[in-house]
Amino acid sequence: MRFETTIQRPVEASGVGLHHGVKVSIRILPAPPGVGIVFIRTDLSNFEIPASWRHVARVSYATSLMRQGVLISTTEHLLSVLYSMGVDNAYIEIDNLEVPILDGSGEPFVKLIQQAGLKTYRRRRRFMRIRRPVTIEASGKAISIFPSEKFELTCNIFFDHPLVGHQRMQCELTPEFYASEIAPARTFGFNHELDAMRNMGLIRGASLENAVCFDPTTVMNPGGLRFPDECCRHKVLDLIGDLALIGKSLIGHVVAERAGHAMHAALVARIMQDPSLYEIVTYEQLELSTQHALAG
Repeated sequence: MRFETTIQRPVEASGVGLHHGVKVSIRILPAPPGVGIVFIRTDLSNFEIPASWRHVARVSYATSLMRQGVLISTTEHLLSVLYSMGVDNAYIEIDNLEVPILDGSGEPFVKLIQQAGLKTYRRRRRFMRIRRPVTIEASGKAISIFPSEKFELTCNIFFDHPLVGHQRMQCELTPEFYASEIAPARTFGFNHELDAMRNMGLIRGASLENAVCFDPTTVMNPGGLRFPDECCRHKVLDLIGDLALIGKSLIGHVVAERAGHAMHAALVARIMQDPSLYEIVTYEQLELSTQHALAG
C-alpha cells in the first residue's frame, strides 16, 4: 500500500482476558494519519497507551504495554491482525487491563477489520527497510532479521510432543495469506504445565474454547487442530504482533528459531536503538529499488 490507512467504521468485541480472566470489551475506531495504534483505557479516564516498543513492560507468556503505571496486557494477537491487514492508524478503546482472547486466534479480529473496511489517506506510508543483519541469541534460541526486498518470515519451533515436534513455516506476508493461513491458528499449551502457570497468576481465563491444549499424547480440544502445524502458525502470528510495535511496515526477512515474546522484544529494541540498521523509505522508493534489483 502506498498510503496510510485507518478503518472506515467502528467495530467492537467482548470476551475475557486469557491470563487475568477479566471480562473486557474493546471498540476499534478510525484514527487520523500519523497517529498509529493507540489503546485507550476507558475505565481509567480515557488514558492513552500507544502501541509502541517504548512501552513494552512484560514479555512472559504474552506482551504487555505500560505507561505511567497503566497496563494493557496480551496485545499481540490484535496488533498482529491490524499490522497484517494493513491498518496503520486506529484507536482501541478498552475497558479493562487485557485484550479479550476470543477464540484464541486472530480470526475474530480479522473478521472485525473486514467488517469495518479500510479507508485510505493521502499521507504516504513509511516503510522500515533493514540494511544490515541483526541477531539475538540466548539459551539455544535465536531471532534474526536480514535485508530483503519484501517482508518475509521463517519460524522454526520444537516442542517435545508427538503432535508438535519440529515445525517450520516460511512465508511472505500479505493480507490474504495472513487471513487464511495464519490468523485461524490458536494459542496453545500443555496439560502438564497448567497448574504451574495458574500458580504464577496466568491463564485464569483459559478454556478449550480459546486455546489448544495437549495432553501427553493427543489434543484435548473436541474439534482437534485447525492445521497440522497450528502451533508454528500461531508462533508466526505472535511474532508479527510483537514486530508491529516498531510502528512501521517492515521490509526484511525475520528468522525465528524457538524464539518467544522476550526475544521478539529484544530484537525490536536492538533495531530501534541503532538507526544505522535501517532506512525509512516510501513505496515508490521500494518499487524503484526492486526494479533495479531485477534489472541487475
